[in-house]
Amino acid sequence: MTDTVDKPVRVTGEEARRIKREALGIADRRTDHGSTRGVPRSRAKEAGTQQRVYRYRFYPSPAQAEQLGKTFGACRWVYNEALALRVGAWEQHRVSVGFAESCRALTGWRQASGTSWLREVSSTVLQQSLRHLDGAFTRFFKQSAKYPQRKTKHRSRNSATYVRTGFRWMEDPELPGTGRLTLAKQSEPLDVRWS
Repeated sequence: MTDTVDKPVRVTGEEARRIKREALGIADRRTDHGSTRGVPRSRAKEAGTQQRVYRYRFYPSPAQAEQLGKTFGACRWVYNEALALRVGAWEQHRVSVGFAESCRALTGWRQASGTSWLREVSSTVLQQSLRHLDGAFTRFFKQSAKYPQRKTKHRSRNSATYVRTGFRWMEDPELPGTGRLTLAKQSEPLDVRWS
């Protein structure tokens, strides 16, 4: 005789939407019926293309350093809060929360009076933190990585990912191959040492 263990049942459909809305505070998905936007672009890379990463040293002004410190802290806070939201939603309600729901929760966090300081940081950088968390869960479920852990100030490296909409680049006509790089939510370009 074998013992049968009841597996947790995942909640889906209208009940899941109700739990996300009422218990977790995640807004419903908005539909733009009158939208004039075209077909969404694919995020998949074309065959034969490569993504490049460039690393340069820069020297921020005191105001830029303060803003970058806020950005690093906000990215860490959003990652940890979204991790707690996903874990709590599953453990308490058996509801899975994905990237889209995390982004809607981020909108709510930015609008709340207690966390209004998140508005001082670019939203694209915060969304990239959520994308990193989603990738961590994807790797975990593919069994190629451990379960995602909370980020701490001392154990984790300060990092923020700026996508193309998160910075401005203007080529310097006097020095080919160099330019002026201005990050989102900053008024002055960074002092970059180009190599």
